Amino acid sequence: MSEPRRGLVLGGGGVLGAAWMIGALQAVRETYDWDPGGAEAIVGTSAGSVLGALLASGVTVETLVNHQRGVPAPGDPQIDFDPDTASGGSLPPRPKLRLGSAALLARAARNPRKLPPLAILSGLAPRGRGSLAPVGELISAANPDRDWPEHPGCWIVTLDYETGRRVAFGRPGSPPATLAEAVMASCSIPGWYAPVVIDGRRYVDGGAWSPTSLDLLTRRELDEVIVLAPMVSFDYDEPPTVVGRLERRFRRAMTKRVLHEAGKVRRHGTAVTILGPGREDLEAIGVNLMDHRRRLRVFETSLRTSAAALAAGATTLPAA
Repeated sequence: MSEPRRGLVLGGGGVLGAAWMIGALQAVRETYDWDPGGAEAIVGTSAGSVLGALLASGVTVETLVNHQRGVPAPGDPQIDFDPDTASGGSLPPRPKLRLGSAALLARAARNPRKLPPLAILSGLAPRGRGSLAPVGELISAANPDRDWPEHPGCWIVTLDYETGRRVAFGRPGSPPATLAEAVMASCSIPGWYAPVVIDGRRYVDGGAWSPTSLDLLTRRELDEVIVLAPMVSFDYDEPPTVVGRLERRFRRAMTKRVLHEAGKVRRHGTAVTILGPGREDLEAIGVNLMDHRRRLRVFETSLRTSAAALAAGATTLPAA
């Protein structure tokens, strides 16, 4: 019996989202007895773009797990990257007091229904000052002597900061870029990090368009797409703070969007498996996805909860 044709979608979610996804990737690897890096298509957004790029470059899930724990195994490649400091801290540097993108806002005013609300809000954000140079260096080190990995289906999702158009670098017809440039752009949270300029155009976090961009795989004729989405939840905790309750409300809206995207993929004959943080994961995450102090707890929790969710079999939506 031949191996199913699978796609892998890795969503946005900051430092803690990345930690949660590494735990979930390990659970997927063990449950399916399958290497996620061997997915026919890998779509990465924001934090997911880093992991997707590394997997497409040949870095194994086992190596990512060992790196999270700070205990590399013999034979692991050297990863010179500190997940607790590389993103610049739990809070953004003071931004510049200028609109992020007047051009995007002008386009939104002309065609308000053509852009997601979060994309429009990204144009209102002040101009970020943060740097993602360590992330770019990590991706470049994983791809010595080449601009893009040999994997034929690695797509990195960004937002064109002038037009508001979603751009998936690596997808046929997309503008040229190096993998490091694309990943830094995909991680550039508006108002937090400076936009990344690629061939004269500014790009920011692809999460401003969608937390996953799962719908990009609608017509790939895959048997199954596995989605690891830190901003999607089906079981919620009850945070005591107003900020926490607002975050969970926003999370519900993101979950609804991803389920809508999943419906598009399923209608074309592809099953979709969606994993997101549950109640216990959310308690570990808190409200700040950039709070590196919680990283190890989030990772270890995800190892257990993601394996349990997959074993329960309630995470797969069959092809419609």
